[in-house]
Amino acid sequence: MKYLIVISGPTAVGKTKVAIDIALHYKTEIISADSRQFYKEIPIGTAAPTFAELQTVRHHCIGNLHITDYYNAFKFEQDALHILDAIFLKNDYAVLCGGSGMYIDAVCNGIDDIPDIDIHIRETVTNQYTTEGIESLRRTLLKLDPEYYDRVDLKNPARLIRAIEVCLQTGKTYTSVRTNSKKQRHFTIIKIALNIPREQLYSKINHRVDYMVQNGLEQEVMQVIQYRNHTALKTVGYREFFEYVDGVISKERAIEAIKQNTRNYAKRQISWLKRDSAYTWFNPADISEIIAYINQNSTYK
Repeated sequence: MKYLIVISGPTAVGKTKVAIDIALHYKTEIISADSRQFYKEIPIGTAAPTFAELQTVRHHCIGNLHITDYYNAFKFEQDALHILDAIFLKNDYAVLCGGSGMYIDAVCNGIDDIPDIDIHIRETVTNQYTTEGIESLRRTLLKLDPEYYDRVDLKNPARLIRAIEVCLQTGKTYTSVRTNSKKQRHFTIIKIALNIPREQLYSKINHRVDYMVQNGLEQEVMQVIQYRNHTALKTVGYREFFEYVDGVISKERAIEAIKQNTRNYAKRQISWLKRDSAYTWFNPADISEIIAYINQNSTYK
């Protein structure tokens, strides 16, 4: 029997440390399911594992893409399954760690094979967002697929852009293209979600943002500013600093906005995880309890 141990939770809760502790215990490897840590140019703003952490346990899907590379959950599903096949040849356990719920769901449940998007369609929709803002995307999606409009996170431009692209590419609604049929896996999935009291989590988020700034976030932003219209940079930490660089807000306001937007993102992550009853929740400090739970639900000896 093979087991995939999923470690998820809100940003800054401590997923990386728990995943490393578990991987060391089971002498296995980690696949990252953080959709921004894939990009090698932005390790600071995405809180990617440090060099020391990467040396402790073998990680996959960290810094493996260029900021301009097109990537999606379906491609990640295929890549992750290939990596898992290789890990399971030598170990009964593997760890999937991250806070990107759609990417975790892709590995656990499968995702529909949606066709690649024509580059002109992609540029058109991206430019629409850049020049007209997120409200324009919402209006477009409402016309193209009102059913998906009622379900999607309307604050997430990446989701809106993806749905509009598919509608324009296929001539169908995004809802009809997505069959949402769960795929069978040849491994057993053990899902663990991490959380801590809200005040403690928010404090950790604030301190982590300060740490990022102290360790070169602004310099990292300047190094990738030429790519600012790419989807990978339409995310917390970069949007706010781009506004600072543009002179729209002060540096201090940008930092505070990053903290606030990260806290809001953490709340959305928790809500996403709570909809899945397969998750068992733990405090990240309780590593011995987490390992005991895994042992109880597997054949580990």
